[in-house]
Amino acid sequence: MKNWKLGLKMGLAAALLTSTAMAAELPLKEMEGFADREHYLPGEVNQDGALEALQNATGLEATKYTGTQDKPLQIALIYPSADVSDFWARNYLALTKRLDQLGIEYETREFASRQVEHSLQATYAAQVDQDADLYDFVIFGPSELATQADNIDKLAQNPDLTTFVWAFHTPLKYLKQQPAAWFDFSSAYGALKICDYMVDRLGKDVTYAMNRGIPGITDNQRSGDFKDCVKEKANWNVVYEHYGEYQREGGFEGTQLILQAYPEAKVIHNANTAMSMGSVEAQLAIGKEKEIFSTGWGGTGLELDAIRRGELDATPMRMGDDVGAATAEAIKAHLEGREAELPLVFLGRITIAHDQMSVEEIDALEKEAFRFSGIGALER
Repeated sequence: MKNWKLGLKMGLAAALLTSTAMAAELPLKEMEGFADREHYLPGEVNQDGALEALQNATGLEATKYTGTQDKPLQIALIYPSADVSDFWARNYLALTKRLDQLGIEYETREFASRQVEHSLQATYAAQVDQDADLYDFVIFGPSELATQADNIDKLAQNPDLTTFVWAFHTPLKYLKQQPAAWFDFSSAYGALKICDYMVDRLGKDVTYAMNRGIPGITDNQRSGDFKDCVKEKANWNVVYEHYGEYQREGGFEGTQLILQAYPEAKVIHNANTAMSMGSVEAQLAIGKEKEIFSTGWGGTGLELDAIRRGELDATPMRMGDDVGAATAEAIKAHLEGREAELPLVFLGRITIAHDQMSVEEIDALEKEAFRFSGIGALER
């Protein structure tokens, strides 16, 4: 390691964390922001302790459902599972395997689409709404939130269905009826987690650069909230912000420019996995990987491998199977008549994986994150 890295403050306690310790607080900054947005519910949307309770239940061993069922539950899933992302497949596996652990009998019907097939999703939603007597629960993963808002509203208003939304955590205030719950990970919360970690580790008055994604809510949270946080807490100075469009090439090109034009920047913050991998490649090409502190986003297998090799330094790591597992726990709560105890918005746990962890500690985090869907690429 170069002297610059050797001089870093060492030793945040390595994270083989219990479920309770890993449970995230509701990201107050993000939730308060709803009050300033035209379309989202204002203020706090979860009653005290509801989010933490569901996070804890999701991370612990399953407690069996003790009620009786006359027949298996019927669950419809409308989501873009035909797309490239394995988010949907992994959380389907997490949902079904957790239901198995809970001892709940169920049958599922999947209505698959690609992310861009908005009309097909609308057709599916209308079909499930019309056939509501066939289903107990519907899980909707919108192709795009605003585009599918009317369909979410229609399903949520159907008294024969309990509706959950996956992959969004911004309840739309103009809905006539809110879904029973929203399940997602919070980019804003991840930004605050990595901010706190890096300020604690690197200290004040750090000069850094950023590979941002595409202008919009996700990058505003992952990059913008991080930028605001490190400025407020430690007076960090950003010298360059490159929009790499969430592409590997964008991270590579942005990092090349940073290394050439802004050598004073000793930290590069990347807003997703693809850009972080491109950034690492650019550093490796000229032997600078030990001189730059680099972040990833999401804790994917590629990022964890890069941390193990000493090429990437830290990443906000999502406990990826939490969304599906939490949905199973929510189904159990509804069966037991405890739905009033559930949060309206569930946020999966996020912790920081970093290069000061042992290989065993990183392996344990990866095993926890994908405890239902499995480590490594899915066969699809």
